[in-house]
Amino acid sequence: MKTRHSPTRRHGKAHPDSIGRTVISVHGVVQGVGFRPFVYQLVTRHGLQGWVRNTSEGVRIDVEGNAAALDRFLVELQTSAPPLARIQGISASREPVVGHQGFAILESTAEEGKYQLVSPDIATCPACLEELLSPDDRRYRYPFINCTDCGPRFTIIEDIPYDRPRTTMARFKMCPRCQQEYDDPLNRRFHAQPNACPECGPSLKLLDSGGSAVSKGDVLSAASRLLKQGTIIAIKGLGGFLLACDATNEEALQLLRQRKRRPSKPFAIMLTSLEEAREHCEVSLAEEGLLSSHQNPIVLLKRRPDSSIAPSVAPGLDHLGVRREQRPNVEGARRGERVRDPAPERPVERGDLGLRDGAYCELGGPNAERVDGDHHVVGDDGRREHAALA
Repeated sequence: MKTRHSPTRRHGKAHPDSIGRTVISVHGVVQGVGFRPFVYQLVTRHGLQGWVRNTSEGVRIDVEGNAAALDRFLVELQTSAPPLARIQGISASREPVVGHQGFAILESTAEEGKYQLVSPDIATCPACLEELLSPDDRRYRYPFINCTDCGPRFTIIEDIPYDRPRTTMARFKMCPRCQQEYDDPLNRRFHAQPNACPECGPSLKLLDSGGSAVSKGDVLSAASRLLKQGTIIAIKGLGGFLLACDATNEEALQLLRQRKRRPSKPFAIMLTSLEEAREHCEVSLAEEGLLSSHQNPIVLLKRRPDSSIAPSVAPGLDHLGVRREQRPNVEGARRGERVRDPAPERPVERGDLGLRDGAYCELGGPNAERVDGDHHVVGDDGRREHAALA
């Protein structure tokens, strides 16, 4: 990371009673990772005044206050940044004091010819998973749950700077309760651009291959039953469509291979937890770390001889590609009525929608007919199943 200071900046320790102003530009992955809320809280802690805003090339900060506090602020800006942020460079210059009052997150500014790194989609965080599984929570089993620390980013963005009006969530107006969370500096959904709930956000639809609704009730449970019955389901999720089936069902897997014209190339599987991964594979500490990380990669693990995963998932191989599902919508489909620990297990793989007797799940909502964003499905009602990814 490069840090550049203006030549006008004083060197040495600032006089404790002097008042100064610092203008800062931060570059890297600093949008969609909770950076502006972090700056807001850091400024409040140090008693500074000014503003922060997203731009087409990063984050710009203008702060005034005690000079010693400004120096501490600049240090902590680099050393205490949100864990998902990746700062590539900071430039800071001392400027004449203008008398800022309070601190605000200003409207973003678009700048022609500038570019900004965009955060990847982030696997569901523990706090959101806890809400997802709490019957008394208003987002209980809501498949599009997210906050500042997790959820879709790259998939939903349409332009930079990263703000809700420039994402596919622009069509979903936040309800008063979601708006209150979005505006509250102490809430973890403070300025979470995809913030939504069942009242105002995207919803699921389960359709057959002809486009007709399969279920008007609980979509997740209905999709789960179909998966248990050996049906192949196309799930519109982050980054495109996945084809899903039960990874323990040899007949369903063979049908999937036939339709995909993919006779032997291995699929990956989705599992719910590390405990379940250990039931089917040998898992080292390093591999546990990868499976639990927010990057949520597919990890190659040595298969256990007693695993119930069907042989045709990875024909002739002694390793399985394993991942925990990134979004709770897929997990919900997998578990149906009995969603307990969101981390899916269902065979899914990217592919065409040429399903003669299949079904697919798409996204709808109270404020839009369709949206190009999260679309997900669910899994089983109790029986353990596992997911295969292509």
